[in-house]
Amino acid sequence: MIDDSLRVSILSEALPYIQSFSGRKIVIKYGGSIMNDEKLKEAFFRDIALLSSVGVRPVIVHGGGPEINNWLNKLDISPKFKNGLRITDQKTMEIVEMVLMGRVNKQIVRGINKTGSLAVGISGVDGNLIQSRELGNGSHGLVGEVAKINPELLEPLIEKSYIPVISSIGSNADCISHNINADFAAGEISAAINAEKLILLTDTPGILKEKGNPNSLVKQINLKEAREFLEKNIVVNGMRPKTECCIRALAQGVRAAHIIDGRIEHSLLLEIFTNSGIGTMINA
Repeated sequence: MIDDSLRVSILSEALPYIQSFSGRKIVIKYGGSIMNDEKLKEAFFRDIALLSSVGVRPVIVHGGGPEINNWLNKLDISPKFKNGLRITDQKTMEIVEMVLMGRVNKQIVRGINKTGSLAVGISGVDGNLIQSRELGNGSHGLVGEVAKINPELLEPLIEKSYIPVISSIGSNADCISHNINADFAAGEISAAINAEKLILLTDTPGILKEKGNPNSLVKQINLKEAREFLEKNIVVNGMRPKTECCIRALAQGVRAAHIIDGRIEHSLLLEIFTNSGIGTMINA
């Protein structure tokens, strides 16, 4: 148990960060295995509520890969991937929309609302929030990439202290839906709304200098160093697109990007409100 003196010490350490980030927008990408752990989900919802109650303005962007796979299996549709991306035909896209926009989005909204905060669930299709285009030459079907973000939809919600919860689906000029990588959607949204921070909750401790060695965690680097990590292949596999996403957001004006371990309870608060943090912070 934490004794009273330690609680006071923790609050004292958090105070300057609370004061610094009050009124600032923070975009948080929520996904991965943490969405399937009830204890971690409850901790995340409480973290979001606390951030909102001290004046921070969180915006959540979510995926839902495991839940999509679950429903595809129920309907006897085999999930297919190429280069780490889901191949999305029309039938699969219908399931993606049903799961992300309906089931997963509303679960997050209900979880946050239960804490007393007020969340609003939307998708990238609503109000042309995420305007998309076909990824590459269409080899992944209805997988898309962000062409443009329309921040006007989010601004009045954020201004009135609602917490937007955004499913990562976009649409093009012909109103054709695209499945968008949630990391990149979060990065582009963070840039479009002039966010203070972009935070990616992942299933890893952060950027590691040595693959598989959590003791080699890189606590803090700048934009130039992050690019060098990519060039030298220090960052590989699934961490590579996450790092690229952070670099792109920073290059567009976001002040800091964080890659943190969502499997640790209250990792969000530990990263934002403590001196040591818990993951990797990339500074612009």
